[in-house]
Amino acid sequence: MSTLPTLRIVGIDPGLNITGYAVIESTGQQVKLIEAGVVRGKSTGSLAARLQEIFEGVRDVIASLSPEVMAIEQLYSHYERPTTAILMGHARGVIVLAAQLGGIEVQSYAATKVKKLLTGNGRAPKAQVQQAVIQPFRLSKAPEPPDVADAMAIALCHHFHRRESSPIGGLNSKRGRAAS
Repeated sequence: MSTLPTLRIVGIDPGLNITGYAVIESTGQQVKLIEAGVVRGKSTGSLAARLQEIFEGVRDVIASLSPEVMAIEQLYSHYERPTTAILMGHARGVIVLAAQLGGIEVQSYAATKVKKLLTGNGRAPKAQVQQAVIQPFRLSKAPEPPDVADAMAIALCHHFHRRESSPIGGLNSKRGRAAS
């Protein structure tokens, strides 16, 4: 059976103050962490300046680590905090722009889908997500801050989604077994 070619994925957990990122290599069933960290915006200053810092930080990650696809958390809007959703939309917009200018594809995943895939619970707390990424990447401890673990989880979600949707080596969803 053929395996999928190696694909470099950058997972992004967007934020105005802290944007988590994780770059992984996905080869068939194997996954390898290349680098993970945060892009920090200034906690003070204009929104435009903070967005520029996020854009430049993500652009630098793309330029230095050469991912081929970006997996990013979808925007979530809570009716009690519409302003937060609008501000997060700004951050997500400059991140997607960095991907577009870097020539890489963008795939979005709902936070509940990522959490359900990794923990079995679509409403898992951050600590559970941090624990869920330890084993696949053979880490000695949970990544800090939680934004890094979230970015790793989003990248893993794309890795698993890629495997399942592939005609070679993926899962046959009707039968729950490897496709032949």
